[in-house]
Amino acid sequence: MGRKTLPSLNGSSTSVQEADDTLLDREQLIEFYRLMYLSRRTDDREIVLKRQQKIFFQISCAGHEALLVAAGMAMKPGYDWFFPYYRDRAICLTLGNTVEEQLLQAVGAADDPASGGRQMPSHWGIKKLNIVTQSSATATQCLHAVGCAEAGRYFRNHPEALAKPAISSGIDYRQFKEVKFEADEVVYVSIGEGSTSQGEFWESLNTASNARLPIVFVVEDNGYAISTPVEANTPGGNISKLVANFPNFHFAEIDGTDAIASYKAMVEAVAYCRAGHGPALVHGHVVRPYSHSLSDDERQYRSAEEVEADSLKDPIARMQMYLLREGILNEAEIDRLERQVDEEVQRAADRAVRAPLPVATREAIEKHVYSEDLSVTDGRFATEPQRTPDDAERTMADLINACLKDEMRRDERIVVFGEDVADATRDAALRAGKIKGKGGVFKLTSGLQNEFGNDRCWNSPLAEANIVGRAIGMAVRGMKPVVEIQFFDYIWPAVHQMRNELSVIRWRSNGEYSCPVLIRVPIGGYLTGGSIYHSQSGESIFTHTPGVRVVMPSNALDAVGLLRTAIRCDDPVLFLEHKRLYRETFGRAMYPGPEYAIPFGKAKIVKPGKDLTVVTYGAVVPRALQAAVKIEREKGISVELIDLRTLSPYDWETIAESVKKTNRVIVAHEDMQSWGYGAEIAARIGEELFHDLDAPVRRVAAMDTFVAYQPALEDVILPQADDVYKAIAELAAF
Repeated sequence: MGRKTLPSLNGSSTSVQEADDTLLDREQLIEFYRLMYLSRRTDDREIVLKRQQKIFFQISCAGHEALLVAAGMAMKPGYDWFFPYYRDRAICLTLGNTVEEQLLQAVGAADDPASGGRQMPSHWGIKKLNIVTQSSATATQCLHAVGCAEAGRYFRNHPEALAKPAISSGIDYRQFKEVKFEADEVVYVSIGEGSTSQGEFWESLNTASNARLPIVFVVEDNGYAISTPVEANTPGGNISKLVANFPNFHFAEIDGTDAIASYKAMVEAVAYCRAGHGPALVHGHVVRPYSHSLSDDERQYRSAEEVEADSLKDPIARMQMYLLREGILNEAEIDRLERQVDEEVQRAADRAVRAPLPVATREAIEKHVYSEDLSVTDGRFATEPQRTPDDAERTMADLINACLKDEMRRDERIVVFGEDVADATRDAALRAGKIKGKGGVFKLTSGLQNEFGNDRCWNSPLAEANIVGRAIGMAVRGMKPVVEIQFFDYIWPAVHQMRNELSVIRWRSNGEYSCPVLIRVPIGGYLTGGSIYHSQSGESIFTHTPGVRVVMPSNALDAVGLLRTAIRCDDPVLFLEHKRLYRETFGRAMYPGPEYAIPFGKAKIVKPGKDLTVVTYGAVVPRALQAAVKIEREKGISVELIDLRTLSPYDWETIAESVKKTNRVIVAHEDMQSWGYGAEIAARIGEELFHDLDAPVRRVAAMDTFVAYQPALEDVILPQADDVYKAIAELAAF
């Protein structure tokens, strides 16, 4: 095969094979420049619109265009998957996102295909192109890309998981999830160099490396994280040197303002991933000729000399000179191309500023907070227990384990992962029957790996954000990840993923994307020795988050019924399992069969009564029941005890009906009293049922402190049956 010389933009030459697919022909080079210039002029038009107060925010791609057009031309829209960040205008244009679509987002128009006016400009998301909805958060998308790549590989290895259940088989999230995958698909994710300081970036590299996932990481290094220069952000000032020892990776560090070098590097990186060798990381050195955003003024922290030096490396000017020097276009042809682009951008802007705005009604705004296809309160979830040959009463832990197995047999899209949930990662001894296996610190996932295999139940790294972030990426593709956070006390590293990603993906994409992940979490105290870091509550933090359902059963039968609904529904669910109740004698039940489910938002009246209402949930239910039975026996006070079972949504109708009957109410919970979950219930009762009350609303809850190790202290800190008893007696006497 002959060889030819490929000149780079800096004038040097590289010898390559004539058939090298990293070469661009004349038409491709012209299109490359057109896309770069289109991106820049779209930025410029947005800046004008912002100054005219026709849009409300602007952040540019300027200086990154060569690297990003190269990435787009090296990949396949609607075939590969894309997790871009806010500098990625140029790759989105290259993939097929139009200028008008981008400007519709800038003005916040109803027809904005990325969000319907709900997201800021440059927050990309086009479903037909596999550009997944993005947020303002930095580095979170890296873990989504990992989960997305894992999902593609899973569907390739489990084609049976693509099947949808028949409508007659019952309600199921799969009925509303269209799954597509390609056997050799590649996932793109980009990040600014400043964001490589985030832990989620490193967590994503860990998993991509270990699993040899087909992900191209693109680090767009313009030397600044807003005003923080690279040497203050990255040790040694070079991220490539820090990541160089990750195994299974293909690495490239390039001049990202050089279109030819960028294209060559991106083609090679994509080919490496598509061939199944593992992930790639392309570190492109780019420039930032404009400030971080139009809300920033870089003159406050960058010298004029530094800005001028960057301008000499502007990729637009460099590519234009290359086209002239190589005789690909002359000045008149470049002028004509640029005029055509300017006209295209102007026409798109004219249409965008005239586009209708979103309907500003409460009903329209609330659309897509939760699934519009399948409500968790749907009465079809209400089924009766069925007798089975196993008539022994089982614990909550037993029935949760049985439910997980039932559902994994029924639904091939379910995978279970988290810390220590597998039976044994080194599974040779397990398969040989030499060891029993772990299956979770509380044994609730025992046997899942043994029955369903290593690619349906596995141990995650010790990193909670990794667990939730990957699950989001999988669920976006149509899988049903059922993940476990080992203790509620350690959920906090995952909260960024839960609050800023999991909860809002459906709403921010205007219903185009969703991620119905199920997160199981052991919670609570009453453990005798659990202390500060194994006894925490805090459910009100998550009930204060729109878009996520929150469940907290108090007994075995409710646990299995609510868990089945949580798995089959189309919303993200936080399933809180009280550790003290896992193996309690209270609340044991017979196995109710593989179809038993309970709709959310339907409380249970544990004990009917007429004198006073107690509203509670979780481990306070048996304590409140003990108090209610005792006070009725000793003082004749008839207490109606309500177990909410689900906290978001909750059953206001049952609460209101009971309070109207008894005229007195106590709201009890294990979490601390101030700013706790009960405050919302108490406030609503006071607001809507004031005239039905014969006494103030009373709360019983934990002290506003932490749970201590010494049992004598824990007994005082957490609400006990005696505390509920005293509150009932005092309120009844009011």
